[in-house]
Amino acid sequence: EVQLVESGGGVVQPGGSLRLSCAASGFIFGDYPMSWVRQAPGKGPEWVSEISSNSHFRNYADSVKGRFAISRDNARNTLFLQMASLRPEDSAVYFCARGNRFNWPSGGRGQGTQVTVSS
Repeated sequence: EVQLVESGGGVVQPGGSLRLSCAASGFIFGDYPMSWVRQAPGKGPEWVSEISSNSHFRNYADSVKGRFAISRDNARNTLFLQMASLRPEDSAVYFCARGNRFNWPSGGRGQGTQVTVSS
């Protein structure tokens, strides 16, 4: 069973930074691309970023490009999202998902961690 547990969310002022983590279990983490997805209240899920299984390929939504950085540690079965220059519109529940930007909906996802950007 795919299990993904996110952590690291919180309340931060505009311009601030946060680092999200996602602990994976129940599958061979290093065999799969992984994504971060976010969902704001009243809106549908928005894909944020993806990383290939070997970290050689990384991709970002235009809305976060240049501010967010995705990474992974396959030895520790952990996915990360370093977020900087945060804006109020980045406020959402962030969850990690198994898969790339196209197939993540069917790969399994965690419960998410809340990120609130507010002064």
